[in-house]
Amino acid sequence: MQSEDRMSTKTRQSYPEALKEEAVRLGRESGHPVAQVARDLGIADHLRYRWRAEQQAAEGRGQTRHSLRAEQAELVRRRREHAVLTQERDFLRRAAAFFAKESR
Repeated sequence: MQSEDRMSTKTRQSYPEALKEEAVRLGRESGHPVAQVARDLGIADHLRYRWRAEQQAAEGRGQTRHSLRAEQAELVRRRREHAVLTQERDFLRRAAAFFAKESR
């Protein structure tokens, strides 16, 4: 019971887009190592690497980081919706085949 009390759910910290853009800009302009820039901003260096990679991918496609992430989220949502619709369709096909067999 005590172990349950000690276990708490961790919430993921979210950072504003302005901070992410500033972190990437500082890394480019300052020439300091990623770890130092991250430490100065009080963030984990793996986040700084991820934000830089996202910024580079977005620039390669002529978009902003925010619009690219929104596009990716929409794609994930549509894929999930497609999976649900496929399952429903398959279920209805099986049900129709079952009832067609029963009516003979």
